[in-house]
Amino acid sequence: MARIAGVDLNKNKRIIIALTKIFGIGDTSAAKILEKAGVDPSIKTQDLTEAQVGAIRKTIDSDFKVEGDLRKEVSMHVKMLIDIGSYRGLRHRKNLPVHGQRTHTNARTRKGPRKGVIASKKTD
Repeated sequence: MARIAGVDLNKNKRIIIALTKIFGIGDTSAAKILEKAGVDPSIKTQDLTEAQVGAIRKTIDSDFKVEGDLRKEVSMHVKMLIDIGSYRGLRHRKNLPVHGQRTHTNARTRKGPRKGVIASKKTD
């Protein structure tokens, strides 16, 4: 099993698909990495040689920000938006959708479960 950028890649998938499991690498980035490393995209992960795995690692380390570094950078950007008090920062702080989506009826994932109205009991 190939381990690249601290992630164990699925050995039964093609390498171009397996690379997308790494945070920060999508389809296009995976294709660019394999082209630069000189690896055939259709080869299965389990069939890679150590030299090919090393070339992929070297390419990712030199050209891409992935996993922990990228997660830290994204969280710092969100924190900066919150600190400067921008509209997007306020939406992050209130845990509401940030990109202009409708919230009157939707956005249950972001807002959480419904909070029903509790009827008060009348005492006679």
